Amino acid sequence: MGSSTVRSLDREPAALAMRIGVVAAEAALATFARNLDLDDLEDGIDFQGAIGPAEWPVFSLVIDTLAEAGPGDRRTLDERRADALNDLARICMAAKNRGAA
Repeated sequence: MGSSTVRSLDREPAALAMRIGVVAAEAALATFARNLDLDDLEDGIDFQGAIGPAEWPVFSLVIDTLAEAGPGDRRTLDERRADALNDLARICMAAKNRGAA
């Protein structure tokens, strides 16, 4: 097989999807940091009302994915979203630490 037909591992679909996911998570976290205050979360803030239309699609995709309720999950949407933001911060920190290693 010639070198032009060999795919590097970082170009495999799963690796590309992972990189897209990390970029989306980082963009969502940056959007949150620019537009919302942690104190606002206690009031059950309307995310869509606080985030502009240009940033909303990526932010909502990431947060809605992380806040999805599983079977038997009795948390409110606000509780799930708060946990999703914590998960989002952990994902971004893990990606940053992996990149620094």
